[in-house]
Amino acid sequence: MDFTFSEDQLAFRDSISRFFMTEAAPEMLREVWETESGRSPELRAKIAEQGIGGLSVPEEFGGMGLGDVDWALLLQEIGYYALPDSLIDTVYVAAGVLSALPAGHAARAQWLPGIADGSIRVAVGHPINPWVADAQQANLLLLPHATCQGLEVHAVLPSQCTINPLKSIDTSRRLYSVEWTATPQTCIAAGAQGQKIWDMAVNRGALGSAAQLVGLAQRMVDLSVDYVAQRKQFDKVIGSFQAVQHHLANVVTKIEFAKPVLYRAFYALQHGEIDADTRVSHAKLAACDTGWFATRQSIQVHGAMGYTWEVDLQMFMKRAWVLDASWGDRGYHSARLSQSLLLDANPPLGPGSTFDRLASQGAGNDVASVNAVNSNSNSNVAEEATA
Repeated sequence: MDFTFSEDQLAFRDSISRFFMTEAAPEMLREVWETESGRSPELRAKIAEQGIGGLSVPEEFGGMGLGDVDWALLLQEIGYYALPDSLIDTVYVAAGVLSALPAGHAARAQWLPGIADGSIRVAVGHPINPWVADAQQANLLLLPHATCQGLEVHAVLPSQCTINPLKSIDTSRRLYSVEWTATPQTCIAAGAQGQKIWDMAVNRGALGSAAQLVGLAQRMVDLSVDYVAQRKQFDKVIGSFQAVQHHLANVVTKIEFAKPVLYRAFYALQHGEIDADTRVSHAKLAACDTGWFATRQSIQVHGAMGYTWEVDLQMFMKRAWVLDASWGDRGYHSARLSQSLLLDANPPLGPGSTFDRLASQGAGNDVASVNAVNSNSNSNVAEEATA
């Protein structure tokens, strides 16, 4: 498969990278963290000017109507700069949920133009994400309600909820518990349609986290390279020691192996392949492994000071830790992946036979099996919120 990105995609990635390099430097992020809301309206407005909000919004509502693959590079950049905002929940996950509603649905015309121009913030909840990011700052909350037919999609206003703040080990995350009551008036998609929309939202959220983890891993490598090029022991920079070089080279290897898995998942999601769930879970697991490995090796070469507030590494390290459990922890995605692996006595060989497509199709619609794993995921997310 050709994973070569177009010149336009690469140019857009480069322009966004230059923008974040100026507008989201570590010293600026620290200032945003210390505000009461932890968010910068000025930065959000500048991001909207770059056109990021309209990438997934259909053209009829002021967006560009691009596909999932177009997010693959951009999300890595958002991770690389540890953007202090739940931007992805609004412009990628929520935009996808609202765009998936039937043509002519009132919610599409009501909310999608605001996402495209960056004037509104949408918070998204899900059983695998019980704590809702930026719920208090949101103009709209998209929340699930479980029924015997599947998860319903509800569009709820903040005034219809009781929102309580929670703490996260990542200071840039603003998490909240949300208490609300489902009503026919708030329901915008029910039954099989609602479940299908939420299944797609889970995949988009998981891929968003996975791509950011790959970007974070690259940032931690770059910070570590800069550090070991300056830090001296025995009158020599520690970057000249072979053991240190091997630590960082191993991280780079992990990153390069995770990228094609990630890109393959974006492609599967965009083209509606029957094994998209499997591809997404594979990508999330590979990215989680890469993120954790990058944090361990970066701390190893920084020493204990890497944990301290004064060192930039801790900003990216903490974000990698929390994204590991975002939109499904390892247990959740391992369960989805195991349902699709071929474990016959005589399995077919070759890259095209790694996953059983028919099994994936059934597993992707098995609501009961997903809900069974959700209970395990909730405990991990709760640890983040109470850390």
